[in-house]
Parts: sequence; C-alpha cells; structure tokens
Amino acid sequence: MSRLSLNDLFRIAVPGDPQVRPDGGAVAYTLTTADRDADDNHCEVWLAEPDREPRRLTGGPADLAPRWSPDGRTLAFLRAVDGKPQIHLLPMDGGEPRVLTTDGAGPPVWSPDGRHLAFTAPYGEAQAHDPVVADTLEYKADGAGLLCDRRAHVVVVEVDSGAWRRLTEGDFHAGEPTWSPDGQRLAFVADMEPDRDLVPGGAVYLVDLDGGQPKRLTDQGVICTGVWWLGERLVATGFTGDPVGHTRLFTLEADGLAEIETGLDRNVMVGAPGYPGAPPLLLDDELLFCAREGGLTHLFGLDGRAKVGGEFGVSGATAAAGRLAYVAATPGSAGDVYLDGLRLTDHALPDVELFPLERRVFTAPDGTPVEGFLLRDPALKQPGPLLLDVHGGPHNAWAPVFDGVHLYHQVLAARGWSVLTLNPRGSDGYGEVFYTAAIGAWGLADAGDFLAAIDDLVEEGLADPDRLAVTGYSYGGYMACWLSATTDRFRAAIPGGCVSDLTSMSGTSDAGHLLKTFECRGDLAAQSPITHVAGVRAATLVLHGERDDRCPVGQAEQWFAALRERGVPARLVRYPGGSHLFILNGRPSHRLDYNERIVAWLEQWMIGSES
Repeated sequence: MSRLSLNDLFRIAVPGDPQVRPDGGAVAYTLTTADRDADDNHCEVWLAEPDREPRRLTGGPADLAPRWSPDGRTLAFLRAVDGKPQIHLLPMDGGEPRVLTTDGAGPPVWSPDGRHLAFTAPYGEAQAHDPVVADTLEYKADGAGLLCDRRAHVVVVEVDSGAWRRLTEGDFHAGEPTWSPDGQRLAFVADMEPDRDLVPGGAVYLVDLDGGQPKRLTDQGVICTGVWWLGERLVATGFTGDPVGHTRLFTLEADGLAEIETGLDRNVMVGAPGYPGAPPLLLDDELLFCAREGGLTHLFGLDGRAKVGGEFGVSGATAAAGRLAYVAATPGSAGDVYLDGLRLTDHALPDVELFPLERRVFTAPDGTPVEGFLLRDPALKQPGPLLLDVHGGPHNAWAPVFDGVHLYHQVLAARGWSVLTLNPRGSDGYGEVFYTAAIGAWGLADAGDFLAAIDDLVEEGLADPDRLAVTGYSYGGYMACWLSATTDRFRAAIPGGCVSDLTSMSGTSDAGHLLKTFECRGDLAAQSPITHVAGVRAATLVLHGERDDRCPVGQAEQWFAALRERGVPARLVRYPGGSHLFILNGRPSHRLDYNERIVAWLEQWMIGSES
C-alpha cells in the first residue's frame, strides 16, 4: 500500500446521476475521470446490476444525463454534437445510439407513455463581436458567461419522428420540466417578473402539451426553486421570505402551496455541483428527500429518520419498482453506486492507504459548539504545522468522506501536517439558526469559530502556533483573506476564488446584488478584507479562474495589488478559461496545478517545518 499522490487525480473515477431502470433491476449512471492526454474530463454512461460487473454503455467523452424510457427498452442521454449537447437514444437490445435533437438540449424527461421527451434549451444567440446590451443585472452567469439574449425554454420532441416544438417563449428562464401523470401538461419553475434581477422570485407554472400561455399555479408567498410531479401531486422546493434560510419542501393544494413537514430542522438538498443531494423522490408511496446531518448528506423520510445515513454522503438518488438506487461517498471512496443498500461498484483506489479523519467538536468564544474534522498521521506525537482549510458557500459543509478534489489534504498529512476542516456558523447541517448566524456579519461573527478551534489544537500539543497556514475557496478564499488581515496567527495564506472587496463584488458578480442585499446586508466595507489589508503579514498565494463570474478575477487582482504595494510576499496565479467551479470540473492540468501549488507554497514558507 502507498500513500495518496497528487497524480492519483488521474486514477479517481466518480460515479453520478444514478437512474434505476423501471423494473428496478439495474442502474444507469455516469462515470467521470480525468483524461491526462486530452487535458479534459471524460464522462461515460455505465450500467450496474446485482451479481454482475458494471459495464460501459457509451464511450464519451462527455455523455451525461442518462434517462430510462418508461418501458426500460431505451436509454436517452446527452452527448455533444458540434459543441452543443443533443439527446441521443440508445436501444438496450443492441445497436448504436440515434441522435434525436439538432438544436441543443438539456437533460431529457420522458413522458409517461414514452412518446415524447421534454427538456429545456437555450434560445437566442449573439454574434461573437456584437455589443453586449444590458438593461438588467441578469446579463451573465458563471460557467455560461455573457448571456446576451439567450433564454432557456421548455421544448418537447416526438421520439419516433424527431419533430419538436417549443412550449414557452419570452424574457425569462424556464426550469427543468416535469410531466403530469396523464402526459398532457408540463410543470416548471420560472421567474417572469420584470424586476427579477433585483427582487428574487420564482413560481410554478403549467403549460399544455399543445402549447399556449403558461398558467401560474403559486402565489408570491414562496420563492420556488424546483418542482417535480411525484405520483398525483406536485412537490416543490423553495424559500419562505428572503432566500437566505433553509430550502423547504412544499406540495400544491387547491388553495396554493402548503409546506411539507419534514420532521427535521434541516436544509433540503436537491443536488448541484459542489453541493451533494438529490431531488425529492417517491419510494413506493413514501416521499424521500436529502438533507445534511453533521456534514454528511443523507436521505430522509418524512418521519425524520435517515433511509441512507451512517458514513454515507449521498450525491444522487432515484427509485423505481420499490427499489432505491443512490451514489454515496464514504471515507474510502469518492462515490459508489448502491441498490437497496447493495454496493454495485467499487471505485476506491485499491492500493492507496488513506489517513483517517477524526471528528471533533470545538467550543466557540460564545459557547456555540462547532464541528470539524482533523486529518493527521496518528503516529505523530509532537506538534507540527497545521493547515486550516475553509469551505465555500458559506452555506456548504465539509464531510468526513474521501475528498477527490482537495488531494493536498492527504499529501500534506503524509508530510507531517495536520489539516483542519471546520464547519463554522453559516455551514449547512446544523439547523437554521446556525445556518443563518453569519448573515450580515461575515468575518465578524464567524472568525472566532476558526480561531477557537486552532487554540484548542495548539493547547493539546497537536499544532505548532508558529507554523499555521490558512487556505480556502470562494467563501473560504474570503476567510483566508480575512483571517490573514485581522490576525497575526498565520505564516502563510492561500485564498482561492477569493472575495476581497464586497463593495466592488456586489456590482461585478453574477450574484452580486443577492449577496449585497440578502447575504452580506449591512456595512459591506466592515465585512471586506480589503478594509483591513494593512494587517496582512502572511506570505500569500492567490489562485483564481480567469472566467470566474461568481467571484470575479478583479477580487484576486485587488488583493494581490494591495499586498504588493505593502511589500508582503505574494503571488497571483490565474487559470485561463477557469470558471468559479474550475477546481471541481475544470481542466485536469489546472486542478493538478492548483493542488501542487498549495503544497509547494506551504512548504516554501513554513520555515523550520519538520515536514
């Protein structure tokens, strides 16, 4: 057995998007790996069945969103053709996939009778050198870039003929559609208000299969974010009031939306890049949903009990024929496919020995318990260098499972470091009061959680107070800037995808207005690291994607320039083409470089380290 290396990035395979065959006997899923030669991510569709080795159904390189036809005889999936994802149909009795669409498509949704597929697709295309004209703040999105006149709308295509028709049009974005049980209508979520860039909203709409004006089904009391037809009822997710608290479950009744009591004070997780979870689903007649508990995303029933809990971190789930399929990460695997609790795949690295994560609970200065995870070689007896790594969000959370993104954690542990991943107030999985505790007080309300945990590890003799470093991405990059500016505890700091000036970010981020108005409302200057930059002494490495529209690269430029002007050792690294999520799904060479630079910078500036 050997220890994990950064080059193991190219050996890690991550399954996702599990889809149970309608008879419950097999699971289709995607499998993503990093292709070193192509310097790109490679995704294929695979099939897993009990008592058989998983087999590959498609060859990639970017095959996504497998969806079974109601009779289980055809598998629809997305594959790019001339740069646009198109729906392909794979006959399960043999033969090559047939291309069904020609103008671009999103994840396909089968009609109950299997005669149609519905999806959303973007419409409107600007020429490369056309001026970009914006009348609202809704003119760009991270990962998509400048939107210009592009809007996502609901489309239906006939499976046999390929004939298609667009069911919605107008100046709004339609969310993923869901079919009514009779197959004659589709529901979707959209915000059609003219001031939606300033006032967040979202409602459930219904449109007939034959088209026509969509009918609004929900009122202004709930900001809807998603909708699914589960059996005979519509189930939606959304917020009551401002979009800063927990996402909740609702069902549509005659007099409007009624909240579904989950029995838990937890945020409903429907799944997104970097945010594990799954849409709500029916297992027989029981409604299941995902929520975090202590950093791990579990699958719960409405009785508040976990159907999939324990050491599993769920990142996708579906049910059919009374059987439940899901993908779950564990301390030894970035993810495997399970069917009714039976593991169908094995994607753990067989020849790699991982250091275990130790669950710890620290006490913040105001007495609040704060959970974290300590990664350290158990054989070490003396204090050594410590890296504090701060998660993004801030409403995300670290989980005690194998982390295929932050490979430097295990590499540093093998070199004598301790790595602390903490879930401070603002993190998900600890109740809504905790979730909202840093709103309007970034840096002011949460910094003490980190410092108290470090104090405990120093006092226990696990961390050397003269060899402390801090890193993090997004909100974690913000906190790396904040802590290095407002304390003198850290010798090195590595903010990634950072936020240094909330005032400038509020006018340049694709989510800037929401951040300013709802998340960091109040005195933005008081919460901005740039206000306190004169206090920075830590040697700082700034890592940032060139095409980051969530935390624009100007945030990194401001921080780097301010440090250089003050003579602080600093380096800025910009990743061409990198969106805000490039450390998750960007070029493998960039992701490897990100990990390598963190390790090299820490070892360069931890003078006197015994690592």
